[in-house]
Amino acid sequence: MDAHNVSVRSHCLSPARAKVAIDAPLGPTSYGRMFPELPSFQADEQFLRALGRAGGICDCGDAGDSPQSLGDAAAGWPIFGQFVAHDITADRSILRSHANTAELRNARSPQINLESLYGDGPTGHPFLYQRDDSAKFLLGDGGADVQRNADGIAIIGDPRNDSHMLISQLHLAMLKAHNALVDDARRNGTPADGVFEAAARNLRWHHQRIILHEFLPALVGQTLADQVLQEGPRWFRPEHGVFIPLEFADAAYRYGHCQIRHRYKLNADTDPVPLFPDLLGFRPVPREHAIDWTLFFDKPGAATAQRCKKIDGKLVLALIELPVAVTGECEIEDYHSLAVRDLQRGQGVGLPSGESVARHMGIAPLKAEQVGIASTGWRDETPLWYYILREADVYTGGDHLGPVGGRIVAEVLVGLIDADSTSFRHNSQGWRSQRTISELLAC
Repeated sequence: MDAHNVSVRSHCLSPARAKVAIDAPLGPTSYGRMFPELPSFQADEQFLRALGRAGGICDCGDAGDSPQSLGDAAAGWPIFGQFVAHDITADRSILRSHANTAELRNARSPQINLESLYGDGPTGHPFLYQRDDSAKFLLGDGGADVQRNADGIAIIGDPRNDSHMLISQLHLAMLKAHNALVDDARRNGTPADGVFEAAARNLRWHHQRIILHEFLPALVGQTLADQVLQEGPRWFRPEHGVFIPLEFADAAYRYGHCQIRHRYKLNADTDPVPLFPDLLGFRPVPREHAIDWTLFFDKPGAATAQRCKKIDGKLVLALIELPVAVTGECEIEDYHSLAVRDLQRGQGVGLPSGESVARHMGIAPLKAEQVGIASTGWRDETPLWYYILREADVYTGGDHLGPVGGRIVAEVLVGLIDADSTSFRHNSQGWRSQRTISELLAC
């Protein structure tokens, strides 16, 4: 059976981006390319599987989390990064093996505006909000979980935010933050008909500020973050409307798969558990899995949070052997590996090699021994996704992204916010309610 025709039950792992024409047109509501002049990378299917399968180069085994395997960033940042991704990208393409690139419609607007949280607001999506106070989100029983239907599926603005319990609880924390900001707006005398919009704007601005001044420095380094914030993007300059670059969505911004730990300490009362299968979503969150966010994000006066895994090109067992509930039934075992899926996705949309992007940016490409894939028998250039992971390890010891990956991510995140005339970068004069991520999650 053709591997690309395997049924996949997933909101996150759409195979529709595979095997599409590199020269297919891109519509204004589609994804686009940051480096359209670069040729696409092509590799043998067997090489991609050898690189990403269980026991392959991307498999870090089950040795566990050790000081040597962990980076500088707090463990919550890759989860936050996934939350951000779901706010700006949603490929709702029909599940099929061949699709024209022009049909890869982004169901999200290319804005960092918490669309995945708010949906169409109290009028368009009233089921997300309280009947007697439509300015506030409706939570699950006792506020301990998001609201769910009779089958345990989350009733939220984006079903992907229920794929595992870490992100569903981050979504819940953002719902609670909005509700707290509603209370703030009322205490400040905001007219009743403006309370929802005032709270939503406040949360969006907090979210954007956290992305640029907390998340981005931890992800790309303070120096590069400051440079892009001050000088603006050099490579991401959409001339005919803002779009999401495929080099970002299908390569650079998939760095977070490498940062997932083997196990997570959720709270003071439970032992550390892996992301899968223990924290698999699409079901109610049990009380013993309630998250203490001070274990995931650093908070002044509290003990240092857990750290995420280094960005080094290796994924933990939970992602190399994804459960069937995430992937669907796969006749080819290698397709349970998220690394294989990431590699295929990048090739399917015709991304350039990592070396070609580096040369284009004026950066000396990594040497073959630094990439470290010769043992597979491959002697050509490197898939962009894997190159960016190895670059992070070579340049920063895996603590944050290197010059190619960091530049792509920084330029897109800064570019999206700066292109939005309603963002805090254009409107925050006199804005005083500026909370950090740890303060926001404590609401």
